Amino acid sequence: MSDWTTVLDPLRALFAWPWALLALPAPLLARWLLPAARDGSPALRVPFGDRVDAVAIAARRGLRGGGPGLLAWLAWALLCVAAARPQELGEPVRPPQAGRDLMLALDLSGSMSEPDMELGGRPVDRLTAAKAVLADFLDRRGGDRVGLLVFGRRAYALTPLTLDRDSVREQLLDAVVGLAGQETAVGDAIGLAVRRLREQPAGQRVLILLTDGVNTAGALEPKKAAELARDEGVRVHTIAFGGDGSLSLFGLQLPMPGAGDEIDEASLQAIATATGGRFFRARDTGELVQIYAELDRIEPVAREGVAVRPRIERYAWPLAAAWACAVLAFALPRRTQRWRPAWRR
Repeated sequence: MSDWTTVLDPLRALFAWPWALLALPAPLLARWLLPAARDGSPALRVPFGDRVDAVAIAARRGLRGGGPGLLAWLAWALLCVAAARPQELGEPVRPPQAGRDLMLALDLSGSMSEPDMELGGRPVDRLTAAKAVLADFLDRRGGDRVGLLVFGRRAYALTPLTLDRDSVREQLLDAVVGLAGQETAVGDAIGLAVRRLREQPAGQRVLILLTDGVNTAGALEPKKAAELARDEGVRVHTIAFGGDGSLSLFGLQLPMPGAGDEIDEASLQAIATATGGRFFRARDTGELVQIYAELDRIEPVAREGVAVRPRIERYAWPLAAAWACAVLAFALPRRTQRWRPAWRR
């Protein structure tokens, strides 16, 4: 098998359909296998029959006869080469692709279990509402590489940057409150995102961070993390997510003590400003949908795609040469007959 591979690989590099070269010995096989023509009148009369007969006779003589016979064989070989579609690799090109490298950071601290949101007309907790909006956001991120990290007491990366949005969505749906701890490490989440994004092209490093609390854990302060993100060219968009202290139930606004007064909006706004991002405040699911729609409208950055080498078709050259040989083979018998000396006629 390895010997055949050694033979076929160069042919595949030169021809799109190398198997067409198997037709090269077809005229010889036809001459050996088909019965000889019987003497008698021709079954079909065609114009210029004598010239066609001359070419056929010369072809039957093969290479020994030279002249038209050699041209006929050469024309057939060139036709087989043209049918195999010879190709040439062009210069490498990198087609442009539109997209960004996005990291999504989702707060899984204990306060995300507060049931002060509505989804489909029924009350839900903050995490359920956030997951529903994020899943819809992922559906519109075709062409982007998206990663997902979650944070509570610590920050964890659930998925690396990937074009497989289905994997990101599955990990998102499996996230639960308290998975990363009950506290909130905003600074560590930003630091982890910066480490994941620093190897990506400049101008495409974007972090979207959603939280409903105040930084209460972690080794990295939010201000220091913002400076690190700014130095690494990571643009951070921050979303403060949480109700305003009441819950709508059957059209009535029910107060919820302690809800809505724990979000550090000033710190989140400072992070976004320092890194060139934007700060958003979402008090309900509808506002959160509008925020992600606004983020979706941010112009993508064009980047170079995977380098490819286009294949340039070269079958026209052997095809033109085969046509020229065929014309010469057709015309040569008549020309030879015209200029043959009388004593040889």
